[in-house]
This record gives sequence, structure tokens and C-alpha cells, in this order.
Amino acid sequence: MKQNLSVFTKESRGPLDIFFNPDGIAVVGASGNTSRGGYYLLNNVLEGYKGRVYPVNPRYETISGIECYPDVASIPDNFELLIYFAPAKSLPETIEQCSKKGVRGIIIESAGFSEVGEQGKKLQERVSELAAKHGIRLWGPNCMGLLDGHLRHVFSFMSWMEWKDYMRPGNVSLIVQSGMLSAGFLMMMLERGGMGISKVCSIGNKCDVNEVELLEYIIHDDKTDVIGLYLESVSDGRKFLDIVRATNKPVIALKGGRSAFGAKAAISHTASMAGNNAIIESAFRQAGIVQVRDVSELMDFLRGFSKIRRMRPGGGTAIVTFSGGGGIVTADFLHDFGLELAELSQDTLARIKKVFPDWMDPSNPVDIWPAVEKNGPLKVYPEVIDALFQDPSVDSVIIHLFAGRVSKDYLKGLATMQDRYEKPILTWLVGIGEKYTEARRAVEDAGIAVFTEIGRAVSVLSALRRHYQGRGRAW
Repeated sequence: MKQNLSVFTKESRGPLDIFFNPDGIAVVGASGNTSRGGYYLLNNVLEGYKGRVYPVNPRYETISGIECYPDVASIPDNFELLIYFAPAKSLPETIEQCSKKGVRGIIIESAGFSEVGEQGKKLQERVSELAAKHGIRLWGPNCMGLLDGHLRHVFSFMSWMEWKDYMRPGNVSLIVQSGMLSAGFLMMMLERGGMGISKVCSIGNKCDVNEVELLEYIIHDDKTDVIGLYLESVSDGRKFLDIVRATNKPVIALKGGRSAFGAKAAISHTASMAGNNAIIESAFRQAGIVQVRDVSELMDFLRGFSKIRRMRPGGGTAIVTFSGGGGIVTADFLHDFGLELAELSQDTLARIKKVFPDWMDPSNPVDIWPAVEKNGPLKVYPEVIDALFQDPSVDSVIIHLFAGRVSKDYLKGLATMQDRYEKPILTWLVGIGEKYTEARRAVEDAGIAVFTEIGRAVSVLSALRRHYQGRGRAW
């Protein structure tokens, strides 16, 4: 296989660009065995990276058609990044060899360091000291590396079959302390769709590069609008919170180790000291971090915030439903989250009345089913929702949709209205089978947030309201 020429440039590069867009990569632990992680790691790099790639493994002369080297010292050229996926005990020797090859960063995806006990802790300390001596930055260890959805860089040993067909570029970035959680979470996000990826960073034991430095880097990434975190500890709490307060980009966090049991598990997982959770949660809340409690909630919040990037709070919520009961349940959830139903103006009600049967007067929630039976959905939905958007008392709209009655052309119009009026739309979609899957994809592709639970839609709306009320301020 002919290698691609490097397109590397040293202009306008930050200290972490050596990881995200390096000039040359060596893969230690590359393998030609399709059942080994080293096989996936090398082929992931080759799939998207356009620069020079050097497999390293003394058992092979070539892998995937590329010359393979017995060790780093044998590589004839200098290069910037090394990805390490070999036994932990061999890393110090590899670092010494890297110091003679111009290596500026190492992503350590192997385990066997401070997470395994005292001996591993000593090895990690030795590795950190040695790297610092030679001016080499370390990412990890015990991690899944990184992914860039726009450059299609996947510097990880996750199976390429799982991401290749699903990954699409987008505006969501993740920093995840757990390796396998980041891979599983990412696969679930990609398969379910609804949002694209900018960057995913699995940081493991974070012996050098940590969540604070990465958060600052991603906040300045013009392809990232929303940031998700899974953390078991925070390295520099004060700086971390200062960075969050200074940005208008929403930061959504799942904090592991909230309980005494979870904190104990975190120590054996990534050697993290979780700290006093009550203090951490309070500090997160004051900084404006949106906090969630499980992985599915994190995914739904990221999806919602990725679609809704503008809001001007100051009114109430309008509900458009095809079911009186659905409208009541949604109103109850609004009450539970301290949100208000919008008081629709007489002009708005009069306009909506034009598509309603004579025997029914509209109200909020707007139960449109009788109107749909009279005039059809293509006339009723546009007239009702346009009226609601133009009502000053409405700052957000929750729409109930039935999968068999979704018009793609109308959805594009909805997304345009959402951006023009800066009033978010959150949809609860009902349906089954292929029609549901197709409808959900159509709604999400149009740029509108979709939820399978009414309560989750309202909880995301509540978080959106708090975020946009307190842009740049604590809330």
C-alpha cells in the first residue's frame, strides 16, 4: 500500500495539535492478526489519516502492505506522534527511543499502570518523569485514544467496522475518562444518529494531558458547539470552572463516583480520587454546567443542545399535540420542572381557530386532532405552529408528531423558523417499525431535536432555558 504524503503544517498550531493532527505517526503494537486490537488500531489510523504511518512490531516485516519496523529506533524518519499499544513494562525504553526521533506526543492505550495498584503506579510515575525530561507529552494511559469526525482521524483500537459506516462530522465533542465507556457510548450515539461528532477524547488515567487542557482546546474549536463530559475526578477544579464560566458553549457532564461506592470503584478503574461529590455538584451548578445522571440522559441532552443553539427565554412553552392526554402529560412535566405554559394572545387563538372545527375553541396545549380531521395535517400544522412562533408570549414549542404524518419539506420549514425566531422546537415522536425510523431520521436531519419520552424532552428544555438565561453567568 502506498502511503499518503503528509499535509502537515506548523503554522498556527497549539500544543495539543500534535495529537489531533500530527506530522507522522508510529503505531507500537500494530498487528496483522485480525482478532487483535493492534490490527484495528493500525487500520483505523490508515483509514483517515493522510500523513506518514510507521507500524512497529518485531513479528512482522509488513502489515497491510506497509513496511513494519522491529522498534522505534529502526524507523528511518522523524515523526511527531506515537500510539502505544504494547505491554506497559516496555514503555520506558520506547520513550528513550522516541526522544531521538523528534516525538512530541505519545497516546498510551495500554493498561497496567496506576489503575492496577502500587507497582503500576510506580511505573506510571517513572514514565511521566521520563517523558517530561525529554519534552514529550503523554495522553492516557489506559484509554481509547481520540477521534476527529471532520478529519476522520480515529487513533483508537476500537473495531473499525463499528464506526466506519456510521460516523459523520458534526458539532458535538466529548471528553471521557473511561475508555470502554467512551467506545460504547460513541457507538450508541453513531448508530442511533441525530448528531454528528467533532472530537471524542478518551483520557484514561490522565497522567499528563487532562480534561482541563482538553476542555480549553475544544472550547476554541470552531467545529464544536456542544461539549459532553464523563469524569471521575477533576485535575484543577478552579481552572476547570473558570474555563466553563468564560464560554457560551453548553457543557454537559456526567460525574462518576457520586456515591461512596462509586468513588471506590473509580479508584480501581482509572486511579481517580473523586472528591466530595456535594461540593463538586454545587460548583458545577454555579459554573453553569448541565449535570446528568446516566449515559442515555447525557446522549439525549447532547442531541438536544446540538440541534438548538439559539434561545431567548422570557415567555412560556406552547404544546402542539394530536392527543388531549398527551398534552396534559406534557403540561404536568412542565410544572414538575418549574416551566410555564404560554398564555396565548387573543390574536394567536383567533388565527388558530380558523383551521379548527366550529364546535371547538383552541387553547394551550393545542389539541389539533379535530382540526386535522377537518383540514388535514399539511394545512393545520403550518398554520398553528406559525401562529405560535409569532406570539411574543411563546419562547419554545413542544410538538407531538405521528411517524406516518411527517412531511420532509415542512420539517425544513420548521427548522428555519426555529433559527429565525430563536425559539426551540422539541418533538415527541410516536410510531413503530420502519416508518418510525425513517421519520426520526427525517426530523433529525432537518435540524430538529427528537425524543422518545415526553419527560426527557421537557428536562432538556429546562436545561436549555437555564443555560440561555445565564449565558456567561452562573445559574
